[in-house]
Amino acid sequence: MIQTSKIEIRELIKAWLAISIAFTILLHNTPIGILNTFIISLLTVGLGFLLHELAHKITAQRYGCEAEFRAHNTMLLIAIASAFLGFIFAAPGAVQIKGFITYRENGIISVAGPLTNLALALLFLPLSLAPGILGTAGSIGFLVNAILGLFNMLPIKPLDGYKVITWNKKIYALVTITLLITTLYALL
Repeated sequence: MIQTSKIEIRELIKAWLAISIAFTILLHNTPIGILNTFIISLLTVGLGFLLHELAHKITAQRYGCEAEFRAHNTMLLIAIASAFLGFIFAAPGAVQIKGFITYRENGIISVAGPLTNLALALLFLPLSLAPGILGTAGSIGFLVNAILGLFNMLPIKPLDGYKVITWNKKIYALVTITLLITTLYALL
């Protein structure tokens, strides 16, 4: 069972909405309208962010740790502001983990998020082949989740990739190369 708090739920909803608003601003020129763009952002980008963070949380809790997401309010505002400039810089927050974990456990907790984005990207791929608004949603979900997973695998502190490469270079390479191929395919 996932342990959570009212504060964490509020923080997750705040970050989910902010990221979805940022992508709605970025994608506002789509022919499907702003409301549809917001709904698609909630269900593709927002869901990708939410499940990425929950994957970290659930994995950490399986290792006996306390784990709760906290939004970074300044970074949420930067995400929304950067969207007006034609790009998104998003670091909406992170799961804060308390408890003893090994390098291996930290690596597994860290890779859980990007693997979740990879799974979501692959789930959105068939939808991207559908006509109309479903195809648009699928294409956005496929591309954004692939990029989100790949970005998080950069071997830079505090990103997930740094912790994964510190733990296991082979797993780091396998996940990163898979996400890179997926992202390149999504961009075609």
